[in-house]
Amino acid sequence: MITLTNSAVAQIQKLQAEKGSEGQQLRILVEAGGCSGFEYGMSFDEQKQGDHQFESNGVVFLVDETSFEYLDGSEVDFDDGLSGKGFEVRNPNASSTCGCGRSFN
Repeated sequence: MITLTNSAVAQIQKLQAEKGSEGQQLRILVEAGGCSGFEYGMSFDEQKQGDHQFESNGVVFLVDETSFEYLDGSEVDFDDGLSGKGFEVRNPNASSTCGCGRSFN
């Protein structure tokens, strides 16, 4: 399971309203790259065959099978404070992360 904090939900809903992404859902993914080997990504997308569909705090989102293997048990947060990190994934499966919080291995 993957969960979203209240602050992440508020920011996602704000972005959905701004982008007018009707018919699309949030996609949370993992892709090769970043300073630690893998990096997190988010976009608005249509559901594809094999996607896992989740709901957390009223937001429905998608995760492909490969990304789910890396993200299971994670929590997505949004920090707009002084550090200005933006979205942050708290991933119990990551053995290490970089300083930016967007990359892991």
